[in-house]
Amino acid sequence: MDWVSTVGGEQISSIGRGLCVLLGLSVEDTQKELEHIVRKILNLRVFEDESGKQWSKSVMDQQYEVLCVSQFTLHCILKGNKPDYHMAMPTEQAETFYNSFLEHLRKAYKPEFVKGNIEVK
Repeated sequence: MDWVSTVGGEQISSIGRGLCVLLGLSVEDTQKELEHIVRKILNLRVFEDESGKQWSKSVMDQQYEVLCVSQFTLHCILKGNKPDYHMAMPTEQAETFYNSFLEHLRKAYKPEFVKGNIEVK
């Protein structure tokens, strides 16, 4: 199965086999947490090994790809019938943090195997 990120019907990014990471950034997130989550994503054992044993291999073990999708709506709090996003990181700060997250993933793994849905230069 391929993972594809689209915006308004336009394909932004895609990967083959691997992980699709929905990344919600909170106003409380720090650089230390960013580094921790990079390690967790790359070492998370969710794939089967060559003998079919479940939960034994990571994305790095299998040389799979990672697609990171910035998803601020993960920090929605319902207040009555309205969504409240005050815990989501503000856009400008989130773009910088997201790009830093991608940079850390690429340094820790293979840059060509890490893709994002937005990259602000």
